[in-house]
Amino acid sequence: MRSNTRKLKKFTEEVINIIFPLTCPVCQEVLKVNYIQICDTCKKSLPYIGEPMCKKCGKPLMLEEQEYCYDCSKKEHLFNKGIALWVYDDRIKGSLYRFKYNNKREYAKVYANEIMHKYGEKIMSWNVDAIIPVPLHKSKLRSRGYNQAEILAKELSTYIGAPVYTNCVKRIRKTLPQKGLNNKQRINNLKNAFKIVNFDVKLNKVLLIDDIYTTGVTMDGVAEVLRETGVSDTYFVTVSTGDGL
Repeated sequence: MRSNTRKLKKFTEEVINIIFPLTCPVCQEVLKVNYIQICDTCKKSLPYIGEPMCKKCGKPLMLEEQEYCYDCSKKEHLFNKGIALWVYDDRIKGSLYRFKYNNKREYAKVYANEIMHKYGEKIMSWNVDAIIPVPLHKSKLRSRGYNQAEILAKELSTYIGAPVYTNCVKRIRKTLPQKGLNNKQRINNLKNAFKIVNFDVKLNKVLLIDDIYTTGVTMDGVAEVLRETGVSDTYFVTVSTGDGL
C-alpha cells in the first residue's frame, strides 16, 4: 500500500512538472532537473556578497581596509550583526517580487539553501534560541495572504534547528514602504511600529529574517522591542542588501 502511494505521488509530481515545469527563481528559464534551484548560468553571474563586507550589517565594501559601510559608520545599531546573500539588483528585485507578490513561495527553499551554503557555519556559530520573521501589518498580510519573511524563516529553521516564533512581535502601525524614503523619514515611519505580544518564553539570542536590508531601521525597531523581553543579542539574515557606499 505504501509503495503504491509513493508511486502515485511520484507520478503526480512528474505530471505537474510537465504541465507546470520548474523554472529558475532568477531568470525563469525552465530547469532541466525535477527540483527547484538556481540555474548554472545565474549561479555564475549573480552578485553574491563576499569580503570585504561591513562587520556590522554585511553590506559589500569597496576597500579591504574598510570595516564598516557608510550607514554603520554613522549610526549605532541595536542589532549585533547581520548578513545578506546578494546585492540588490534588477534580477534579485524581480525574483523577490515574484516571491512576495506572485505566490512563488517555493523560492524560499532556494534562498534558504543558498544562504546556508554560503553562511551556514557563521549562522550556526551565533547559536540563536529562536528565529523571528519581521512581521507584516495585518492589512498587508490579509491582502498578500502570507508573510514572505515567515516562509523563509521556516525554511532556515530546518537547517538551524531553532524554532520560529511568528506571533510574539506584531507590526501595529500600517507604515509606508521604506523604499524612496530618506533615513530620517524611515526612522519616523517605523517609530513605535512594533510591539511585543504573547511573549511567554525566555530568549537570549534571536535571529531576525527579512527579504531586504537597506539602512537597518526595521531591524533596529524589532531589536528594540525584543530588548524589553530580555533578549541580549539580535542577529539578522536577509536575501539581499544594497551596497555599502
